[in-house]
Amino acid sequence: MTMKFKVSRADMWSATIEDQPGGAARVLDPVAKAGANFDFAFARRAPELPGKGLLFVLPVKGAKVLQAAQAAGLAKAEGIHTVRVEGANQPGTSADGTVLCERMQVGAEQKTLSTRGTVKTATRVV
Repeated sequence: MTMKFKVSRADMWSATIEDQPGGAARVLDPVAKAGANFDFAFARRAPELPGKGLLFVLPVKGAKVLQAAQAAGLAKAEGIHTVRVEGANQPGTSADGTVLCERMQVGAEQKTLSTRGTVKTATRVV
């Protein structure tokens, strides 16, 4: 069985955070209180910035959320191009998504697609 996917461009937002417990929360909490509903949030250490980390989130939608995000230090991540791939929440979708990621990797190897990195996440909507 073949699954259909909706593919769209998404704007990734990022912030530099303190690399300590609560570093991401200090940025995320005021944005969440403004009504943000993140589909994706990822934080990592930034070895090039001792004591700091990087936080990536999406989406940032709505005037109130946008204002809170900018006040908390989030900004559109320049140079990071994000593609959202959505599929049905049913058996087989994950396997088809894996095939899609493999095809993207083949495209990168054949130099028909350029990627610096890929991240696959799954979100279940109930």
